[in-house]
Amino acid sequence: MPASPFLPANDAPSPHIKALAELGFQRHYRSGALLIQEGETGDTIYIVLQGRLRAFLGDGNGKELSLGFYGPLEYVGEMSLDGGPRSANVEAVAATTCSVVSRPVLLSYIAAHPEFALELMARLIHRARLATQSAGNVALIDVYGRLVRLLNQWATEPNSLGERRLSERPTHQEMAQHLACSREMVSRLLKDLETGGYIAVRARWIWLLKTLPTRW
Repeated sequence: MPASPFLPANDAPSPHIKALAELGFQRHYRSGALLIQEGETGDTIYIVLQGRLRAFLGDGNGKELSLGFYGPLEYVGEMSLDGGPRSANVEAVAATTCSVVSRPVLLSYIAAHPEFALELMARLIHRARLATQSAGNVALIDVYGRLVRLLNQWATEPNSLGERRLSERPTHQEMAQHLACSREMVSRLLKDLETGGYIAVRARWIWLLKTLPTRW
């Protein structure tokens, strides 16, 4: 699928986001702090300057589904700028500094830079497409199939031996939150793949040693 002409090349940080971040006010959040709560009203977006955020859904009983992780010069909170309630929770998963930009400031910036509206719209469509794909995965694909997709999505380019390392070092709990399953299920499947010689764990990094089987 060709890249959107309105998104930065290779999903690089947008110069508009850098400029917009300078118009907000900085706030610091400790790891575990909840920035956004699903269902509440809000009229601000959060641009990450340093650290990392996680967007997720929760059922109130401790079960969570991660929607995405966001690092420097990525933003969250734009879904509520239509005046509706927040559609997900957002927490800091590390000590994080954000630029908090209000709706009036954002609208003023768009008025001065109308091309940014197209970029913002393209990003919203991209995220909506990912959310639809994620919902389809949970509904139509078993846990092992979802795990294979996640590992392949996070895998980097192969080295000279054909091995691919994950770009992230997620805990089993974080992976379970992505897959909408239990941590124990993730641990068991990864252990089975390691025993079968498909993956290896080196210095807490997961390596894919060969093509993962489509069924287990």
